[in-house]
Amino acid sequence: MAARASWKGHLKVGDLACAVGLYTAVSSSDRVSFNIINRRTGHRVERQFVDSETGKPVERGDQVKGYQMENGDYIVIEGDEIAEIMPESDKVLNIKAFIAYDDIDKLYFDRPYYLAPVDEHDEEALSLIARGMRDGKVAALAEAVLFRRNRTLLIRPHDDYIVATMLNFDYEVRSADTVFNDIPDIKFDKEMIALAGHIIGTKQGSFEPSEYEDRYEAALVELVKAKIEGRAPPKKKQAPERKVVDLMEALRQSAKMTGKAPAKKALAEKKAPARSDSRSKKAS
Repeated sequence: MAARASWKGHLKVGDLACAVGLYTAVSSSDRVSFNIINRRTGHRVERQFVDSETGKPVERGDQVKGYQMENGDYIVIEGDEIAEIMPESDKVLNIKAFIAYDDIDKLYFDRPYYLAPVDEHDEEALSLIARGMRDGKVAALAEAVLFRRNRTLLIRPHDDYIVATMLNFDYEVRSADTVFNDIPDIKFDKEMIALAGHIIGTKQGSFEPSEYEDRYEAALVELVKAKIEGRAPPKKKQAPERKVVDLMEALRQSAKMTGKAPAKKALAEKKAPARSDSRSKKAS
């Protein structure tokens, strides 16, 4: 079944434009989903809004958005008032600038989409833009009205296709200072730094998405399958108990298990910084 575009419009760079579509790159539709049902009748339960004070149902026509003030009272915001301030969509993904891909902190990355031409005759223009970005090793910052709000997207070539990643706004990304502000710089023993570096080296690898399983989702699938087949639900495997030990001792033991513990002379000669790298305000 062919993918369905979440949005269609035109990608525009100066006077160059081509018809494109945004296709969801990440989806939760394949996850196991449940409905709420009445245990007694087996019928599906419908949600109903009720007044928090009277407990009486509130009809759809009487439901309206409200903003709570500091004193607890609400001011009513009508639907037509919200509609009046919504940005109008011109169905244009307008490229504002080309930047180095690493210029954007990945904390700002939100939802990824595949950007693809709508028709065959648009492939040439989109391929030209992608080739220029690939050769220049840059990404494009674009703006558009998507899903009733103005959005900023990072457009970049990825392998043989193009990805448009919706970006969070600055006010949506919390400062790391709220977490790390009170953590002081720590002095580390040279032996600890050397051992940590050695163990990291023995664990180097690469990311293969297929090797990582959503164990909870797999357990849900097995549970549903067992219920359908009339079998007893599978029992949860008990996780082995793990002892909490001193970090330095754990590093030493791990190095011994590899059989490649660094020699004392090498540890003494290894130059290591006395302090840990200071944390940046926002992690990359």
